[in-house]
Amino acid sequence: MSGETYEFESELWAWEARRDLRVFATVPAAASEEIAGQPRPPSGFGAVRVRARLGESSWQTSIFPGAQRGYALPIKQSVRARAGVGVGDTVSVTIELL
Repeated sequence: MSGETYEFESELWAWEARRDLRVFATVPAAASEEIAGQPRPPSGFGAVRVRARLGESSWQTSIFPGAQRGYALPIKQSVRARAGVGVGDTVSVTIELL
């Protein structure tokens, strides 16, 4: 459902295929299950459009379902730099479904 908001904490992790370029926060299992169960138009890779917020940064992106994890939220380098965080840090994140 569009407009649904989720706030959570997650440890930042790097995608092993491209550790220097792709960093993610994992949406908790309960929220991921709720998001996955909501009807929406088909999208590539099962992606769900969101507005994300970390620290002072807010941006639009997509969350992607993971094989063994909940949805993964990509965190851009510019957002990480502005917040002063990196891989292994635990961050507070808010996502709003679009």
